[in-house]
Parts: sequence; C-alpha cells; structure tokens
Amino acid sequence: MSTTAAQTGTGELTQKQRRILAHLREHAAEQTYFKSRLIAEELDLTAKEVGANMTAIRDGDFDVDVEKWGYSSGTTWMVTT
Repeated sequence: MSTTAAQTGTGELTQKQRRILAHLREHAAEQTYFKSRLIAEELDLTAKEVGANMTAIRDGDFDVDVEKWGYSSGTTWMVTT
C-alpha cells in the first residue's frame, strides 16, 4: 500500500465505500448519527448498499469511528471523529 493510501486509510476500499467515507468525514463535525437511507439519498445509492458497505468502514482503521446504533425505521450509525 502506498504511503498516501496508508495515511488516508482508503487504499482497500471500493469506490462506493470511499464515497460513503468522504460523506461521513464531511458531515461528522455537524452531526453524530446517520441513517443509511439518508446517506443513500445524498449519494444516489440504496440504503442496502450503504449498509453493506459500512462494514468495511466500521472494521477499517480510519479517522472516523462507526458503530451500528439503531434499527428502528432503518439502520442508524453513530459516527465520531
């Protein structure tokens, strides 16, 4: 892995996962909880695609911490920097 990829922590992510991670990074300072369906609307994905791809972000070593938080009316993710 290149030094740049190691520093940003995105070297092993797919394009969808990188888009989701960028969205979380951009908005993490202003909010903590994210619903999959709302992320999906912003990124022109489905909620299912967001949920399936959040696992890689949650399990990776990035500058955001992601925790599956709630399930009522869709999955909610708690995101902290």
